[in-house]
Amino acid sequence: MARKEEIRCEEGLPPWLATFADMMSLLLCFFVLLLSFANQDLENFKMLLGSIKDAFGVQKEKKIDEAAFSSKQYERPGMDMSRQERVDLKLTMQLRNLLSQDTELKKSSGVEAEEDGVLVRVDTGYLFEPGAIAFTPDAAAALDRIVATLQEYTFHCVIRGHSDDNPEHGSAYPSNWELSAARAARVLRYLVDNGGISPLRLKAVGYADTRPLVPNSSDANRIRNRRVEFFFHRPNTLSW
Repeated sequence: MARKEEIRCEEGLPPWLATFADMMSLLLCFFVLLLSFANQDLENFKMLLGSIKDAFGVQKEKKIDEAAFSSKQYERPGMDMSRQERVDLKLTMQLRNLLSQDTELKKSSGVEAEEDGVLVRVDTGYLFEPGAIAFTPDAAAALDRIVATLQEYTFHCVIRGHSDDNPEHGSAYPSNWELSAARAARVLRYLVDNGGISPLRLKAVGYADTRPLVPNSSDANRIRNRRVEFFFHRPNTLSW
């Protein structure tokens, strides 16, 4: 009588068990995400999502086309911070490009991104006659670029007047407080009258010599400290 052939089992887990384990892992992630949505804690959700990506080895993210986002989308509710940062970056690069088109303006100005917006600095000597609020012939080259930016973007703008620690010669103002504030207000009026920018989007403030960029220890440093700043910030950010 022939012996029955023995059936040998393969070593290790059955193949179906690996698929079942993967399905259970995905279900666990799904329910964790549901719990995150239920709590509506955005920061925890982002942290959790990042942890899940790391756990599953996700190393590539879908590239977002910057051109697909128009500046008018900035005010759309629910826009996440990454897109706001993209708008800030786009504004920074655009302002640098605009100001660099004029050689003299490029020498007298600077653009830098900050946490809540974008800051543009223009030397006072480029914009104003000494000790006065009358514009120089070159002032329109800078101010018209500011106007164009405010017409394209929905940012608000704070105009800040600064001076050095010495009163300007020939000034009709009793101190640099009045002079710096008057220059900031003069710029604001230009943006409203010549650019049609709503006054509700603008603020003007004078700081005199209270916020120097560098110590007022030399003539070169004092020239740097005499400046007008344009701080572009998001409409929902109250910032001077």
